[in-house]
Amino acid sequence: MHKHSGTAAALAVLLFAGAMSAHADDVKVDLGSSERVTRLFAYPNNCSVICYRDWTLEQTVEHYLKQSLERDGLSGATVEVSRDSDGLSARFGGVPANYGKPLTDLLNAGDLAYTGASKLNGDGKWQYSWYFFLPLGMALENRKSVELLHFPPDYSLTQAQDYLESKTTDRWAGLLTENGVAAAQTPAYQTIIDIAPIAAPASAGSDLEGVYDYFTDYQKTMVAELTAGDGATLPMVAFGGPVRTWVNKQYGANIGVLGLDEISPAPGQKVPVLGANHPSYIWYAADPENYGGDQAKADAAGLKVMGQDISAACWQAGMGQNPAADPQQTLNACTQKWQVTDKVQTCELFYTSVRNLTPPQAEAKCATSKS
Repeated sequence: MHKHSGTAAALAVLLFAGAMSAHADDVKVDLGSSERVTRLFAYPNNCSVICYRDWTLEQTVEHYLKQSLERDGLSGATVEVSRDSDGLSARFGGVPANYGKPLTDLLNAGDLAYTGASKLNGDGKWQYSWYFFLPLGMALENRKSVELLHFPPDYSLTQAQDYLESKTTDRWAGLLTENGVAAAQTPAYQTIIDIAPIAAPASAGSDLEGVYDYFTDYQKTMVAELTAGDGATLPMVAFGGPVRTWVNKQYGANIGVLGLDEISPAPGQKVPVLGANHPSYIWYAADPENYGGDQAKADAAGLKVMGQDISAACWQAGMGQNPAADPQQTLNACTQKWQVTDKVQTCELFYTSVRNLTPPQAEAKCATSKS
């Protein structure tokens, strides 16, 4: 009897432990007051008497948090946002126990960004067509690399409510897939930090170059936290002239296009950073109007940029898949592959993706590159 009682007791303990572990992946994250959540989640999305998406604040937050779950590959996970007298909270199911930390870190950094934006407005430098927009909906746990960019386009917020919905990110995702990253995995590589957390029209770049110093605390906090990774430092790509200049200034680095350096965003933290063209630069570089209508010169410039871009994406893919790899050797292998060994493929990719030729037309155009 005693033996069976002991067995039954042990079984009861095991069943209880199993029940506990089944619920151990429920993670509750306090998001803060409704005022805080309203500003950090860019609510309401786009309302001018009639709302483009007539969502509540809770629905808006859930929308972005579901994007994060999807981009982390947590297909069975759930999230529910609720409100009480203390503010709003998110309850996740089916996620790792520490899943709330990167979200909490993002929102705390967002407070720094909001302080900077408020001061910018107080100084009379904020423009009516700008929207405060943090990088919401990114992968929170399954991050492979970090992308440092200038600012998000306004339509990513007002129309798409998706930080990764833009011509810039779509083009770069395509280059990552050319380098062996599965299409479903590209969001894990495209964890974006914009040095100006402002959704603005595409033409706003020059105006935004004067606002960086308002966001220094936010920028440096985000770079340190996002590149820290989970036990392995994540590689970072700095896109475009203003961003490369910012990295060089803030961290004493020296990166140009396909220039490689190492920065230390936090004590003891070594992050390999590669300079790259802005993903949209190729359409400017390859515009015949910039060469007096000379198509041959425009094509030559575009081909050069394509070689640089796909080499940078190759480095990002390689370092993201293996953070312990040697950054310089990885870059050397990538430039050799795309600018020498497979330069015909690079050429064809330019003509299909930028000039919109059919594959046979592109193959004919690039036939001379084989020699």
